[in-house]
Amino acid sequence: MSAKYVFVTGGVVSSLGKGLAAASIGCLLESRGLRVNLMKFDPYLNVDPGTMSPFQHGEVFVTDDGAETDLDLGHYERFTHAPLSRDNNLTTGRIYEQIILKERRGDYLGKTVQVIPHVTNEIKNAMRKVSANGADVTIVEIGGTVGDIESLPFLEAIRQMRQELGRENTVFVHLTLVPWIAAAQELKTKPTQHSVKELLSIGIQADILLCRADVNLSREIKQKIAAFCNVEERAVIGATTVPSIYQVPLNFAEEGLDGLILKYLHKEAPEADLSRWKDLAHRYANPKDEVKIGIVGKYVEYEDSYKSLKEALTHGALAENLKLNITWIESEGLESESPDDRSYESQLEGFDGILVPGGFGKRGIEGMLNAIRYAREKHVPYFGICLGMQTACIEFARNVCGLKEANSSEFDPSTPHRVIYKLRELLGVEEMGGTMRLGAWTCILTPETLASKIYNNETEISERHRHRYEFNREYEALLTGAGLRISGTTPDATYVEIVEIPGHPFFIGCQFHPEFKSKPLEPHPLFHSFIAASYKNRQTDSAKQVANKTTSARS
Repeated sequence: MSAKYVFVTGGVVSSLGKGLAAASIGCLLESRGLRVNLMKFDPYLNVDPGTMSPFQHGEVFVTDDGAETDLDLGHYERFTHAPLSRDNNLTTGRIYEQIILKERRGDYLGKTVQVIPHVTNEIKNAMRKVSANGADVTIVEIGGTVGDIESLPFLEAIRQMRQELGRENTVFVHLTLVPWIAAAQELKTKPTQHSVKELLSIGIQADILLCRADVNLSREIKQKIAAFCNVEERAVIGATTVPSIYQVPLNFAEEGLDGLILKYLHKEAPEADLSRWKDLAHRYANPKDEVKIGIVGKYVEYEDSYKSLKEALTHGALAENLKLNITWIESEGLESESPDDRSYESQLEGFDGILVPGGFGKRGIEGMLNAIRYAREKHVPYFGICLGMQTACIEFARNVCGLKEANSSEFDPSTPHRVIYKLRELLGVEEMGGTMRLGAWTCILTPETLASKIYNNETEISERHRHRYEFNREYEALLTGAGLRISGTTPDATYVEIVEIPGHPFFIGCQFHPEFKSKPLEPHPLFHSFIAASYKNRQTDSAKQVANKTTSARS
């Protein structure tokens, strides 16, 4: 049986939501009992996004095999159960890197290496490799917008795939913008027409149009788009702005998108079972209460830097039927002039829970330490991830153990107390380049700890990492003697994975990134537990306020 593909492209402008569209298509096909796989081609020349600024590219999503990938792969994993690896995200840089290595080895037997056929063949081989794992349908997203010079080789490759595999095995889905012009009080279809025309000029006729709009498309608008863009009227799908991204698959299902794709692919499948997604959407629209979380980070000006983190918190809130209310706090704004200056506390009051996420570099660290101290002393639920765990250990060493100069060698190479360090520093080994601990690592949990309870008393778990610096176990006896508890380590006990403070309502730090494995229908236990503890703190505070008001009234 021939492999079947859905190719997702975008036009007019970027950031319309191709990744969400591709993930939602995968979700709908999976809900019909089909096995899906998804991949993303990024047109930039970087080999991967690992070295790119979070302000430009957003978060770097990490797969089990340690690949640093585009954040859209996070959407793919949250919406489906597709097994993703480094093969599921390729950039122009990586494609050219592979081709140049082959050319240097002489694999091309002295031929002139050209975009066609060598680059396009490399792209097509990458798609065939991903589809060969037994998927019924492989969904391929092409990054960028139609008309970009950078994306032309990828578009040419999928055009060739249509020629080679036939119409019954390939579907072109094109995402375009239908803007609402306030002055005219109407939607304008011209940008969509031009985008489809641009696609057609390189030999690709769109089969299905996903029309991004802030209002519903009328029958007349759909008829107009269908006529001018040479598609069926039912193939003009409204991709209307929704309150929650988890409503997108349901909206596409109502428009018949999955049925139309299967028709074009000549594929039989049962009706979709979207009952759990409908329940999720209902809970999102009808929360019983809210929970307020303060996220103290370094890249808060650009929320895409913490895309998976925000979604994982949302999953935890939905599991408790709560509305998530996030406040992004720039950590530099919490830095104090002197040890006695506690003015930053006013910025942290009123939060039910505080979270410090991952990051790199020295900027804003002192503000994070102040936030952690506040959470520890005021008994506010605290969750530290990666850098958030490391700073929690530094704060504990400074303010509980009395090591005032305790630090990470990342921030102060000359610190006398490097509580956090590169493990190989002790061996005198100079490291450059790819020194990070990446991908899935096994963690052994200590019984009778908060971490063990959160993971349902499991003894062994697997989580994804992306960091260079580790907890220095030379300081273990001092810190644990003062009350810190190590509740998770690697099987060989070399690396510390989880720390916690017993007796605190919720104080836990993990060296890994649990947000990468959280799904809306399967919330990660750490985020679920953190939200539950934060909401309990909220209820306790409310009860205290009521009691204080009652006491004041009586007096």
